[in-house]
Amino acid sequence: MSLPITHGKTLPDAWDYRGKPAERSKSGGWTSAAMILGVEACERLTTLGIAVNLVTYLTETMHLGNATSATTVTNFLGTSFMLCLLGGFVADTFLGRYLTIGIFATVQATGVTILTISTVIPSLKPPKCTMDSATTCTPASGIQLIILYLALYMTALGTGGLKSSVSGFGSDQFDESDPEEKSQMTNFFNWFFFFINIGSLSSVTVLVYIQDNLGREWGYGICACAIVIGLVVFLSGTRRYRFKKLVGSPLTQIAAVFVAAWKKRHLELPTDSSLLFEIDDAAEGLKKNKKKQKLPHSKQFRFLDRAAIKDPSVPEANKWNLATLTDVEEVKLVLRMLPIWATTVIFWTVYAQMTTFSVSQATTMDRHIGSFQIPPASLTVFFVASILVTVPIYDRIIAPIAKKVLKNPQGLTPLQRIGVGLVLSIIAMIAAALTEIKRLRSARSHGLTNNPSAQIPMSVFWLVPQFLLVGAGEAFTYIGQLDFFLRECPKGMKTMSTGLFLSTLSLGFFVSSLLVTIVHKVTGTKHPWLSDNLNRGRLYDFYWLLAVLSSLNLVVYLVFAKWYVYKDKRLAAEGIELEEAEATFH
Repeated sequence: MSLPITHGKTLPDAWDYRGKPAERSKSGGWTSAAMILGVEACERLTTLGIAVNLVTYLTETMHLGNATSATTVTNFLGTSFMLCLLGGFVADTFLGRYLTIGIFATVQATGVTILTISTVIPSLKPPKCTMDSATTCTPASGIQLIILYLALYMTALGTGGLKSSVSGFGSDQFDESDPEEKSQMTNFFNWFFFFINIGSLSSVTVLVYIQDNLGREWGYGICACAIVIGLVVFLSGTRRYRFKKLVGSPLTQIAAVFVAAWKKRHLELPTDSSLLFEIDDAAEGLKKNKKKQKLPHSKQFRFLDRAAIKDPSVPEANKWNLATLTDVEEVKLVLRMLPIWATTVIFWTVYAQMTTFSVSQATTMDRHIGSFQIPPASLTVFFVASILVTVPIYDRIIAPIAKKVLKNPQGLTPLQRIGVGLVLSIIAMIAAALTEIKRLRSARSHGLTNNPSAQIPMSVFWLVPQFLLVGAGEAFTYIGQLDFFLRECPKGMKTMSTGLFLSTLSLGFFVSSLLVTIVHKVTGTKHPWLSDNLNRGRLYDFYWLLAVLSSLNLVVYLVFAKWYVYKDKRLAAEGIELEEAEATFH
């Protein structure tokens, strides 16, 4: 008896490493996915292992100021996430996900290796000194900073390219047309999130302890070994992987629609949308776009409709002078999402403070539990723990209540979840400001204002609330954003969803760098908010500033969230159900 088509020996849309149709029994599945998960866990361990404790390395070893150190960390993280867009473009257009992961993992390993070497060679670090009132520490020289930045940004480049393709290549190992494998793919994403957090926990506990007690060379050396091991494991699975054909970058489609609309800006828009070029107008167009969901014409952003006007003066049509109506509508969908995208950036600006100034605060406080002293950066364990605790609390308690109260089968909508995260970030900055005021009062009362290296007799656990609040906020915002972008991005532009999401993280870190730079220059050296000696600064005012900016951003976000109409509701309003629209091309 023959098996159903979905259980055939080979897959119709996947190939093996030799370019032949992939055999179901000899390729893909959990064996392949596990090797991909391994390289992601190593990437997370490496990137966070460097970033979470980098501010103390820059201040204590490289002798840079607090403001400079904070902007260096946020620029490093911001660049890592921004380069995910580049990695995604390269993977979708030129190299494919497998080669992208392999090449960029190698780049990351090279960057971490250079960073490790820079901690071993004495000439690549400034002379040691004790940062007290009687000693002037020599900051890192030009060549020392060049080597440091080369290592960091090579690592950031590797991280961006690797992170952009890992989840997509992992999902490629499962066949969505097979019910069993589709269920396995759902479990893959659960394990993907789990491994990310395992890497995070290992970074903020074990790696940070090694860096602070055994030396940076050991901590960074372990990071270098981890990413190399991850790369070797990943490459060892080559014969078992399933490969998909390049689909092209959605960034190209967006650019093409804008270019085509600009070229035909002089043409008059037709009153009847049926006159616009659509997939049905050409058999080749149907073949090319068979996996797309046909979208009805909308009245917003009508200037883009010109991209779908047939221009008789152009003898040969291509994507740069003629787009289908569905292509235009997909770009419109992305444009509608941009206000939500823009108003979530400020959350990640608040998030950035947990790896910079909050760690700097911890270095000045009593970190002892008995005879054991907690490394300053290890406080981020409360941050990670808060995320892991908030997710099941939401699933078990908040979601069921929300379903009953809001009459929504999924509990809170994605936009509501993001809103909760934004509120928690505001409360976190208020808590951070109040804690900093208390810390400064303690420093003054014990006469420690002029000694930046002195330990203030105030428990470091006073900082825990701000870590817990931002962690809980991330659990709401991260999942809400990911759900929103995955749900609302057009079917033909799914890779865009990850790019949009990660770009908000990137811009959040860059906005943090910009704010720190502006505040540092405006407040000057007489009464600085961000002093190199935190005991003489006014860091609490910086936290108040973030709380105010976050509050104003929340108001703007609520306006746009109320204005936004979800894609399925918009299609229903046009008289086209999602299932009917998708069935057009089956």
